[in-house]
Amino acid sequence: MGEWVVPSREETMARIMRGASRVAGFSRDMAYTVADRLEERAADHADTPFILFEDERLTFAEANARANRVAHAAAAAGLKKGDVIALMMYNRPDFVVMWLGLAKIGVVTALINTSATGTVLAHAMKQVGAKGLIVDSELAGSVAELDRADIPALLWEQAETGRPMFGLAGAADFNAAMAAASDANPDRSARAGVVMADPLYLIFTSGTTGLPKAAKMSHMRFLNAGEMMGGLMQFGPDDVFYCVLPLYHGAGGMVVPSTALAFGVPFVLRRKFSTSGFWQDVRRHKITSFYYIGEICRYLMNAPAKPDDADNSLRVMTGAGLKADVWEAFTKRFGVNWVYEGLGSTEANYGITNVDNKAGSVGRVPYPAHTNMKFVRYDIENDDHVRDADGRLVEARPGEVAEIIAEVLGGNGVGGYFEGYTSREATEQKLLRDVIKPGDVWFRSGDLVRFDEEDYFYFVDRIGNTFRWKSENVSTEEVAAVLSAFRGPEIVNVYGVAVPGTEGRAGMVALTYADRAAFDPQAFYRFASEKLAHYAVPVFVRLSGTADMTTTFKLRKVELQRAGYDPARVDGDPLFVADPQAGRYVPVTAEALDRLGIAPFNPES
Repeated sequence: MGEWVVPSREETMARIMRGASRVAGFSRDMAYTVADRLEERAADHADTPFILFEDERLTFAEANARANRVAHAAAAAGLKKGDVIALMMYNRPDFVVMWLGLAKIGVVTALINTSATGTVLAHAMKQVGAKGLIVDSELAGSVAELDRADIPALLWEQAETGRPMFGLAGAADFNAAMAAASDANPDRSARAGVVMADPLYLIFTSGTTGLPKAAKMSHMRFLNAGEMMGGLMQFGPDDVFYCVLPLYHGAGGMVVPSTALAFGVPFVLRRKFSTSGFWQDVRRHKITSFYYIGEICRYLMNAPAKPDDADNSLRVMTGAGLKADVWEAFTKRFGVNWVYEGLGSTEANYGITNVDNKAGSVGRVPYPAHTNMKFVRYDIENDDHVRDADGRLVEARPGEVAEIIAEVLGGNGVGGYFEGYTSREATEQKLLRDVIKPGDVWFRSGDLVRFDEEDYFYFVDRIGNTFRWKSENVSTEEVAAVLSAFRGPEIVNVYGVAVPGTEGRAGMVALTYADRAAFDPQAFYRFASEKLAHYAVPVFVRLSGTADMTTTFKLRKVELQRAGYDPARVDGDPLFVADPQAGRYVPVTAEALDRLGIAPFNPES
């Protein structure tokens, strides 16, 4: 590829419209659903593969017939429009088939994180008011550990073909229920009244303590995702998408199958990401595009280089979290022509996508005044918005750190629609009111960015109380609330620190002790591991004699983040790093970091 040249704003807009024009006819009250889309594809692309998984090939017609069995089996159990069924299943074709089938009778599916156990799992099902649960036999052990009162009344176990049943007490065999059901399309009256704005499924945001939020994902949001992304990437009949991410996440679980349904093309599904298997899959299935997170690209780059690295069918990729250095090295080494890096959470009412292939940028907003977005100045040191003399938010200028906020729009169109969460309180916490004029409502992204004179945007960080690690959002407040129950420390301050060679930030906690010798590194590791999701367990611990607070008793984090886990920067405070194999925290030394595969701290990273 030659040297990158700044395109005109008109050129950028034309690229954006490749996707946007495809959803111009959508409206919130349209009586068209994802179930209708599947039935269309089963008719006009009957023999085209929809999902390719290991040695399995599921066509659109076969997927539709199997989804019909799900619909009829669920209806026979008394489920109807508006009911919620929780689904807990590893990546495999039936994961997609389940929620497609339930959508045919207007049932909403709650997609459960497969790592959820105990109180995490019980809370998730209660939060969505699930009337039933379909659980993968391989995950049934997690359900078996729950009190029966925490399990929905309807309980089904479903085993993958060729794999044994777990034999979950009180569970019916969903394979048997499907086998006894019709494979004909259910009468459309079963979903009568369901419109585009109604929820298709619920996706749980990254929960760090077992108290995640369930975000509503409408039929419109799902359909919009595939039309937009496939349009941007100029999908045609020979394209094949690749999903290596968990299907319970919005990244892989929405964009990839939605694009396949929109364009009548296959997607290849991987049980879980494999560095060694990635390029085998690409070459075997002639994959042309995949959905990435930055960490995946680093894993692939860390594999030994081969002379034929660029000899593959991959032409474009889309995702988030790809830093400029990895971007340029990855595309050069593997011969990828174009990267569509984006920014915006699953539930956000806005989106920014880099359609111009500018390395390191999350996208350009060519005409900011014509969007529902504002970019308001943010003071990282004080962890708050900058306000003018009248207390109003201040719009940022090029180069200044800003939070993206997006106005929640009424009307019947696609843009600006915020569907919220099942929890009203959680929904309200994401909103700002009376920002520009009385009565207006704005969605808070929590994403800090900078932009240049050409309106290209660059991700800076998540706002202080949240950081991203292992592709999950971790709430410092939630982690601190859990760790505060550990006996000993007077103050618990959680924050994220940059680790060279990784994406996002690793969790670190500063514990304030009157007597630092009282810290028990084994007991603390055991406590954190039992109470937190694995990605939320702090990687580093700093023991402090005093806590740094503002005059309003707000814990400061900036200086702690700057010091990181460098023994030379912490004023003699003891530092520890998690050693999962030993089941404890061990002192930070060069030897310990090297053994654990962690690079020394670099304040510039």
